[in-house]
Amino acid sequence: MTDKPAFSPVAASRRLVREARAAALATLTSGTGAPFVSLVTVATDTDGSPVLLLSDLAAHTRNLKSDPRASLLFDERAPGAAASGDPLTGARVTLAGRLERLAEDAVPRRRFLAKQPDAAGYATFRDFAFYRLVVEVGHLVAGFGRINDLKASDLLLDLSDAGEIVEGEAGIVEHLNEDHADTLRLYATRLLGAPDAAWRATGCDPEGLDLAAATPAGDMTRRLVFPAPVRHSGPLRATLKHLADMARGSEGN
Repeated sequence: MTDKPAFSPVAASRRLVREARAAALATLTSGTGAPFVSLVTVATDTDGSPVLLLSDLAAHTRNLKSDPRASLLFDERAPGAAASGDPLTGARVTLAGRLERLAEDAVPRRRFLAKQPDAAGYATFRDFAFYRLVVEVGHLVAGFGRINDLKASDLLLDLSDAGEIVEGEAGIVEHLNEDHADTLRLYATRLLGAPDAAWRATGCDPEGLDLAAATPAGDMTRRLVFPAPVRHSGPLRATLKHLADMARGSEGN
């Protein structure tokens, strides 16, 4: 029997942020500085930085124009899940930093809309814009004795030598969705224990593959972490094949 991997606050935090579709956004009220919290949809940039699509008409956006300091709380409980048991038993992580408005950067936009396809209907409205949280610190609470402060370098990927993966991500995701839908389904169901559904890739980075599926019970997301980081297309293909072989080999178990 394989031993359960040791708990890693870095891995737990990265997974939680990558899988989240929504988060609580805390800003400082313009004029008074009073705390203000709202619910927002989220995705991640390639390095793991949270990306948001915000309206200029929203109170939190008006706050940010006065003071860009903000924090995001990510809760591992899936939206719509039954409210049973103690809600504080689940893992949650807070990321704090500054929210910066993005120029017309195709990568964060593409990654956000891949994860939040319903947002395509209003992403082009003139009063909406994309923002990235410039992460400064993090704080993870994952159960008794599992409370950790984290640095930005713990939470974000160093992409300095991964240009081939970063620049080719759109093509990688498109290829997986068009030609390997069955394999994506196996990744989700056999390797991640997710329900059977039409799983699709929404993002790929040196550390893993982001998956999503729409079901009658609600949208689901999962994070497939690679056995080791990949920096070039050759190792990425080999890793994806290895994981596919693992998934197929587990079908009869």
